[in-house]
Amino acid sequence: MRLTVLGSGSRGNAVLLESGGDALLVDAGFSARDLERRMDAAGGRRAALRGIVLTHEHGDHARGAAVAAAAWGVPLLASRGTLDALALRLKPDTETRALPLGRIARCAGFAVRAIPTAHDAREPLMLVVEDGEGRRVGIAYDVGSPTTALAHACRDLDALVLETNHDEVLLRSSGYPASVRARIAGRGGHLSNRQAALLAAEVAHAGLSLLVLAHLSDRCNTPELALEALTAALAGTAFRGRLVVSRQDDPLPPLEVGTENEQLALPLRGGGAGRD
Repeated sequence: MRLTVLGSGSRGNAVLLESGGDALLVDAGFSARDLERRMDAAGGRRAALRGIVLTHEHGDHARGAAVAAAAWGVPLLASRGTLDALALRLKPDTETRALPLGRIARCAGFAVRAIPTAHDAREPLMLVVEDGEGRRVGIAYDVGSPTTALAHACRDLDALVLETNHDEVLLRSSGYPASVRARIAGRGGHLSNRQAALLAAEVAHAGLSLLVLAHLSDRCNTPELALEALTAALAGTAFRGRLVVSRQDDPLPPLEVGTENEQLALPLRGGGAGRD
């Protein structure tokens, strides 16, 4: 399986998974035109796309979903709550599929399992996607808080895209109003570097070949702080895979899932205001 983070951060998120001639787009937080540009830049084959799966309806995860699904003629898969929240944006002939919570749904050569999370959206999900060879990728961002169910879902994966949204000190000194800081750090908000590090250390194992740090806040985090926290937490575990930081403004190079390569740490580039 090949995993390409097309962009991740406060202003947009999208992850492309490719395996066995099929491709699946997880989240579409950029315009359809920008998604096309990013896929082309990353060498992704849009003709192989079989569906768009959404974690939730917030604009930085679903901005281009309605237009892209209609333009590319692919189904839109999400929780029933997310599909209801997006209903007014969808064209009448757009195919939608409600993901059954906790059970497997199939899309071409992929099996998708949807796990509810605590984020402040209609019915947000953490996703585990498995290809035909049994390789399993977890997408866990905008998860709210590190629950026992989330930790269980993150076990025994070959790759994990994990939210490291904010540094707790930078959040406190960010200049955000107290209500915004409380939302970000609260049960329905985002994982901090510290919370993500504890979760990663709990679920790390020798077969986890890739850990991608995602959804970094433009204002309340840096790649260096996220890497420092995760590197320290993983030092005493069996993890020997690649630790990679996502970028906001352009795609990461495609990353192979389930292969043993040397550790690779890539910095986040880009900035600007956006939703944390």
